[in-house]
Amino acid sequence: MFTILKPDSGTIADFLDSARRTGFSYNEIGATRGEIPAGYIVDRNRVLLGAGDDVWERAKVAIREWKMFDIGWARAVPADTPIEVGRDVAVVVSHFGIYSLNAARIVYVLDDDERFGFANGTLEDHGESGEELFLVDRNAETGEVHYSLLAFSRPGHLFTYLGYPAARYLQKEFAKASMAAMLRSAATIGYTTPK
Repeated sequence: MFTILKPDSGTIADFLDSARRTGFSYNEIGATRGEIPAGYIVDRNRVLLGAGDDVWERAKVAIREWKMFDIGWARAVPADTPIEVGRDVAVVVSHFGIYSLNAARIVYVLDDDERFGFANGTLEDHGESGEELFLVDRNAETGEVHYSLLAFSRPGHLFTYLGYPAARYLQKEFAKASMAAMLRSAATIGYTTPK
């Protein structure tokens, strides 16, 4: 959904209520777990957050609190959505003087000693079509903790097709901003903006 007016809480609630009755906008549900399907653009991004148990715990909390969306021009609503399979979230994006509401559903959750995260799949009410994995992982030998984003997508809306260069720009900017947000939330190393 695209609008020139900033969506208020009622508009977002109505949008999510409608989205709950829709299905995924792509067929390859869960594909970020393994082989990425053909016909999509693939984006892989990864940043070192630091090392040690404190960083690991902060990184997991940051994922649970959707801090990777704490970037100013995009946010996940509701921000307290539990990280559970089947939960829906609206991603509200402000771009180029307009707003978009994009519906996604949690496809799967990873939670073990060395990985924590989840994959969001786009619903029919999303500008893109595909899936994105938000993951923190810990190396058992070194203790290093990384944040990774893995996404496959293609345009899922007429406006996205027409403005595809702008959509790709926003996807790349989101990845950079998301990594910076996770660094702010979880890192013990000095904060620098990823290039």
